[in-house]
Amino acid sequence: MRKGKNTKQKKNKKVIIILCVIAFIIFISVIFSLINIGNDKIYPNIDVQGVSVYGKEQEEANTELNKIYNEKKIAGIKLKQGDYETTISFDQMGVSTDVGNAVTKAYSIGRSGNIITNNYNILLRYFIPQNIEINFTIDENSIDKIIEDVESKLPNVVVDNDYYIDGDKLIITKGKSGVIINKDELKQQIIAEIKDFSDDNYTIEIPVTETSPEEINLEKIANEITCEPKNAYLSEDPLEVHAEQDGISLAISIDEAKQVLAEDKEEYEIPLTITEAEVKVTDLGEDAFPNLLGTCTTNYDASNINRNNNLVLAAEKLNGTIVNPGETFSYNQTIGKRTISAGFKEAKAYANGKVVLDVGGGICQLSSTLYNSVLLSNLEVVERRSHYFKTSYLPAGRDATVSWGSVDFKFKNNRKYPIKIVATAQDGVVKVDIYGIKQDDDYDVTIESEETGVIPMETVYEEDNSLADGQQVVTQRGEDGCTSETYKTLSRNGIVVSRTLVSKDTYNDLPTIIKQNKK
Repeated sequence: MRKGKNTKQKKNKKVIIILCVIAFIIFISVIFSLINIGNDKIYPNIDVQGVSVYGKEQEEANTELNKIYNEKKIAGIKLKQGDYETTISFDQMGVSTDVGNAVTKAYSIGRSGNIITNNYNILLRYFIPQNIEINFTIDENSIDKIIEDVESKLPNVVVDNDYYIDGDKLIITKGKSGVIINKDELKQQIIAEIKDFSDDNYTIEIPVTETSPEEINLEKIANEITCEPKNAYLSEDPLEVHAEQDGISLAISIDEAKQVLAEDKEEYEIPLTITEAEVKVTDLGEDAFPNLLGTCTTNYDASNINRNNNLVLAAEKLNGTIVNPGETFSYNQTIGKRTISAGFKEAKAYANGKVVLDVGGGICQLSSTLYNSVLLSNLEVVERRSHYFKTSYLPAGRDATVSWGSVDFKFKNNRKYPIKIVATAQDGVVKVDIYGIKQDDDYDVTIESEETGVIPMETVYEEDNSLADGQQVVTQRGEDGCTSETYKTLSRNGIVVSRTLVSKDTYNDLPTIIKQNKK
């Protein structure tokens, strides 16, 4: 009997203790709540994207974080490798974010539950800090394209082996060792930099790997160029044009050709046997290319003799080119390597952030003019890169730079019929027309480009003791850079069918260079 009574007393004591603990917790919670009842600030040890928002009102925290984000957005991210630098903008990468939502989450900690859970979360933060991540929207495909564009512009990028046909010769050019960008690593660094609110440097050293071009594969090249001759012809109902194809084969054996490659040279010539088609598209008359599909003209200074020479020579090589349905056109393959022996001369070009003399300088104006004709013809652009700096002959976003062995302009004839390129450069005007046969599903095409941001020009001072004391001489006049967006609009019967983004481009500032003698 006594044993049962003791057990009951023990149970009652436990219940009393538990009730006292609960009452104490409720009492403390009430007191804690009363203390914080007028607190409209974020509680301790709470961060948003690594930035402390403790003690800040919701609007104050939102303003501070938006300021950090906007400063990063305005500055962009600078990519650097050796002497090469470029800045990429948040707009180019399709970056957007919702700072306010993250701040609301931070402010709601200790306020979104009942009195007990709220107090628990407030007290817990004193021992375990909490960071609220901001949600970012980032167009990773745009970053991939930006990285490819940057790699093509590195001054020390690896140059691949290449080839082209010049008359009855196969010209093979040997590549050069250089660097390639570690693309996945750079992409992750860019994304991390976008999200890093604690870093105000905004500069990334481009990760690269030294590499060499592959060995020249003569068998592969021979297979790619060898073909039988085919005559051009027209078929009726519906009218279709079938372009000719000259027969091509090596004039010497593979083993003999390999002996040519055994020499240590930058360029190799291998003779070809060309069997011309008996009937060419030009023999079919104007019926083969009755309609103008797209045209573009640009102006240049004809008094610049060397640049004029290069443009005229390149236009002659481009003029009359036929591109068959499904075929991909290559500007570099068509024009060939720009050398003195090929008739090209030194003219001004851009390299490593400066204006320099380069053999073939100026022919990017022809590739850019062609690019616009291609866009207006609604042909498929396969490869195109913008210049490092803005050009004078076309708006930002409308140019196409080329460089032998590394940067090409390519497009595919995605139409049903062959097209013909008519190109001229005379009297200070470059003109490129594209002719073909109009199709029932053709659209009217308009191209629009706009500058979306400004990259301010810098001034670079270079010491030159040959100048008089205190003298300064401007050796290069600079220009602001910019970011741009280009759009293509397709219409039919005056009704807009689509408006698509063609490209987002960045043009670096061309620095003003001043030589001086500080003495």
